[in-house]
Amino acid sequence: MRNDISEILLSEDELKEIVSRLGEEISRDYEGKNLILISVLKGSVIFMADLMRAVKIPCKIDFMAVSSYGSGTKTSGEVKIIKDLTESIEGEDVVIVEDILDSGVTLSYLKKLLLARNPASIKICTLLDKPERRKADISADYVGTSIPDAFAVGYGLDYAEKYRNLPFIGVLKPSVYQ
Repeated sequence: MRNDISEILLSEDELKEIVSRLGEEISRDYEGKNLILISVLKGSVIFMADLMRAVKIPCKIDFMAVSSYGSGTKTSGEVKIIKDLTESIEGEDVVIVEDILDSGVTLSYLKKLLLARNPASIKICTLLDKPERRKADISADYVGTSIPDAFAVGYGLDYAEKYRNLPFIGVLKPSVYQ
């Protein structure tokens, strides 16, 4: 797998520092509130696991699976709900936890869907941001870091369901997916 990576964007240590910072920010902002972290599967599962341990206040968690990519490298623009929440979010303070904010199509759709369920508040936390690729008018409230417009894999991010288990985030060689 490592032979398919052209460069490492974020090391394990850098990821730990980012997650710790985001956990502190969320803990401070949601002290005394009814926080629920919603992980967008599958890509954010590793980030979510680390982030929830870095949040130092009581919180609930839930999961959604949505897709706008299929097995390709570009968004299809069509969002499908594959797995919905198991609990109501009405009156809850929601933080959507996402691995990467790229085109924004999926997150824009998801945020509108969840707002209709009457949460007390809703914010977005993304590990990675690619603002130059944005197609939808959306931004994250909590951003780990911005990355260049490269095909990133590892730490939950995949290509055709592979590379999620890499402990760092790296750039996939174009020869792998072209």
